[in-house]
Amino acid sequence: MHGSMLAYGPMLRLLAALAALAASGTLLAAESTSSSGSSVAVATTLAPGKPYEACMTLGAGDQRRWYFKADGPVDFNIHWQEGERVTYAVKRERMRGDGGIFVAKTAADYCWTWSAPKPTRLEAKVQ
Repeated sequence: MHGSMLAYGPMLRLLAALAALAASGTLLAAESTSSSGSSVAVATTLAPGKPYEACMTLGAGDQRRWYFKADGPVDFNIHWQEGERVTYAVKRERMRGDGGIFVAKTAADYCWTWSAPKPTRLEAKVQ
């Protein structure tokens, strides 16, 4: 029983941090966001068939810590585009949450993208 409680504390801290962001008005709830800044916070409901993208310009070697959680399975990727070619650095299917540290191999506009087959609540951060 204690094993499941260990993750509960960090989840509560995450929820408290997201609530604080919401109270400060820094959460973004647009269909797509672009930023050359260092972080993006997301709290939205994914509409079926409508991907949500959070994009930012990164230089080669720039790092971003990212995570997300959803109340249902979502498809997720981190990608960048060079002309018509799309390159995926991370690709996950039917996940309720994930996270890591992303290191840009080249200078580009990188997009963190989520999609779901049914309305799904999403909370995410890229920092």
